[in-house]
Amino acid sequence: MNTKIAIISDSHGKREYLKLVLDQLKKQGIQYLLHAGDICKGDDLELLHNMQVPYTCVFGNNDGHLISLSDHYNIKQEPSYFKIEDTTFKMMHLPFYMSPDSDVVVSGHTHIFEHSFNGKTLYINPGEICAREKPRIEFVILEISQRNYKIEYNYFDIPAMLLHKEEFIYER
Repeated sequence: MNTKIAIISDSHGKREYLKLVLDQLKKQGIQYLLHAGDICKGDDLELLHNMQVPYTCVFGNNDGHLISLSDHYNIKQEPSYFKIEDTTFKMMHLPFYMSPDSDVVVSGHTHIFEHSFNGKTLYINPGEICAREKPRIEFVILEISQRNYKIEYNYFDIPAMLLHKEEFIYER
């Protein structure tokens, strides 16, 4: 069975964009949700919590004021190590801990969608939800099977708000 994991980052308090993405993720049947930092608003943590799927977040460089909420929401210091089913993850906001010490390394901060695979470790930056650097609301769905990683890069173009998808597959 495949595992579908949503990966998002850099929402920067753009609640309407975050809600748009989370609604789309519900339609796509994700099983887990990862947010790689710069959430910026406590109310947006509530949106993640209300998705009713297991989720985890890391603090971004603009999230220091959210520390008091870390006991109520699943938001961790970076780098955060965890496991989803049989796959190990390392997640951070700032791309400073990019060593290949997990199966999947997730980062944010740059607002640029990137992915690479070195034969052992998959690296993913999902881009930005906030559409600050470009007129796109971006997110990734990572589908993990025994044989491969499938990255589905999704983005809504602004102002048309049409959903676009691109796929990238790496053999495990």
